[in-house]
Amino acid sequence: IFRTFGTDLPRALLALRSALAGQHPQFPALRDLAVINNLLALEISHLLLSITLQLPVVLTPGQIRCSKREVVLKRGAERLTTREDGRKLYDYFSSLEGIGGFQDHFDWWARNQFSSRGGKPLWIDPHDPSIHHIFIDDNIRLDDADTIVHPQVFSERGSSSPRCAPTSELYDICLVQTDLLEAISDEDYFLRCVRRCEENYDSYLAHMESGSLSQQSDGQ
Repeated sequence: IFRTFGTDLPRALLALRSALAGQHPQFPALRDLAVINNLLALEISHLLLSITLQLPVVLTPGQIRCSKREVVLKRGAERLTTREDGRKLYDYFSSLEGIGGFQDHFDWWARNQFSSRGGKPLWIDPHDPSIHHIFIDDNIRLDDADTIVHPQVFSERGSSSPRCAPTSELYDICLVQTDLLEAISDEDYFLRCVRRCEENYDSYLAHMESGSLSQQSDGQ
């Protein structure tokens, strides 16, 4: 999922779909990826199965707008708000399939002095181990007064009211600050970032399950 303050989502999504269809002059092999309309052979008990896996690109860009009362998401005919249930957008992003994009609310970030409070909202439920949301952005910083993501954690199981979490709580767990030079020079950079987050997420879930992290936060 692309999350941007910019206005280039329609062009970016169209270009990505074309590239994944093998139309990029420098990367024609992209069309041969198993996740893009490619046949994946699975041998199970000497039975060869051919499965077609598709990763569609949704060309309609979405929009996220924030205020003190709520966060509103729109994409096409879809409209969701956190006003009555803060879990709605968590469930929405957790159920998305394929590739798409959303324009976040730059003016809200600016009105909040470019702090975490006005950043791109990200919802985390540590009681749902089947879902692991990872946000990768070069403007993520440990200083909550100068960062671009607003992480919100459902500390209580089944809760619809998340708490605002400091960046430090989720750094290299659900939040990754991109090293731009390394990302360009190392083709496995993002794979390593995801792998590190997955390893750290297991420990985070264990801490949250035991309640030690909540007690530590309450004592600060």
